[in-house]
Amino acid sequence: MHTIAELDQLLDDQTVEEIWINSPERIFIARDGQPVAIEAQLTGDVISLWIERLLMYSQRRLDLSHPFVDATLEDGSRLHVTIPDVTREHWAINIRKFIRRLNSLDDLVTRRVLDRGTALLLEGVAINGYNIVVSGGTGAGKTTMLNCLLAAIPDDERIITCEEVFELNVRHRDHVALQTRAANLEGHGEVTVRELVRQSLRMRPQRLVVGEVRQAESLDLLLALNSGQPGMATVHANSAREAILKLCTLPLLAGENVRSDFVVPTVASSIDVIVQVSRDHRGVRRVQEVVALTGDVEHGQPAAVQLVKWERGGWRMKSNELPKQDVRGKQIDVMGLWKAVSEWAA
Repeated sequence: MHTIAELDQLLDDQTVEEIWINSPERIFIARDGQPVAIEAQLTGDVISLWIERLLMYSQRRLDLSHPFVDATLEDGSRLHVTIPDVTREHWAINIRKFIRRLNSLDDLVTRRVLDRGTALLLEGVAINGYNIVVSGGTGAGKTTMLNCLLAAIPDDERIITCEEVFELNVRHRDHVALQTRAANLEGHGEVTVRELVRQSLRMRPQRLVVGEVRQAESLDLLLALNSGQPGMATVHANSAREAILKLCTLPLLAGENVRSDFVVPTVASSIDVIVQVSRDHRGVRRVQEVVALTGDVEHGQPAAVQLVKWERGGWRMKSNELPKQDVRGKQIDVMGLWKAVSEWAA
C-alpha cells in the first residue's frame, strides 16, 4: 500500500469492519471481528492529507490546540484521530465502518447474534415502551443492537437521538438526529451530550435515545425516563450487572449535590431492561444475557432478574415474565413467547 487511493479502497471494501493506523507502516483492519495487518509504505504526509480530506464532510477541526477529533464520514462511518504531541510520534487513526448489513432483529437472528425467542422478547419490549439499555465492550455490537431495536418501534412514533457523532441509522419518518459540537477557537460554542438531552425534551419526543452514556448526561437521561419518557441508550460494561452499577455511578459526576441514595432508586424505577452483547476471542458477536430490573432496591443496589442467558451453546430462558408492566399496564409473558417459538419451529 502506497497511495491515498489504496486507503480509499479499504474504506470502500464492505468486508472491512474497522481500520486503524498506528503509523505509516503499521495499518490494521478487522474482518469478521479478526484483526489483520496490512503491508504499507506510506508517508505521514499522505496520511494527513487523507484525513484532512475525510474531515471536509464533517467540517470538524484537528490542530495542536484541539489534538483529538470525532467525526462522521459521508457513508456514516465513525472517524477518530489523535495527533502528536498527545501521541508519541505518529497520528493515531481509527475508523469504525458503517456497514448496512444488520438493520433489524430478524437480521440478527439470521447471523446468530440471538435466537428467535429472544428477538420476539426484545421486539415486545421495544414496541411497548420499556426503557432499554444496551451494554457491552468496545466493538461488541452495541450500536448495531440499538439500531435494530429502534427499527422495531412503530413508524408513527417521534424519535429524537442524541450522539457524540452521528452513528445511528433511524429510518422512521418522524426522526430528529442531534450530535455534539466542539468549542471554536475562542473556546465558545461547545454543545455537549448533556445539553442535547435537555434540548431534546423540548422537541416532543416519544422516544428519547442517547447513543452512548458516558458522563453526567446519564443524570438527565434518568430524570427524563423517570418522568415517563420512554427511551434507550448504550453503555460500556462487561456484564449487565456492571452496567447497572455504572448507571448508578455516572450520574454522580453531575455535581456534589447528586447523591447515591437518590440515584440508585431512580435507576431501579427508570431502567427496565438491560441487553448485554459480547464479542468473543474469535470475533463472534452475540447477546450474552437479557436482564430486567424489578423496580426494587436490595442491599443498596437495584434488584434485577435474568430473563435470557447464553450458556452451553444456546440461549436459555431464566424467568417467566418481565417484572414491570408496560405503558398500558400489561406484562410480557416470556414463557408464552418461548412456547410460541417452539411450536412454530416444530
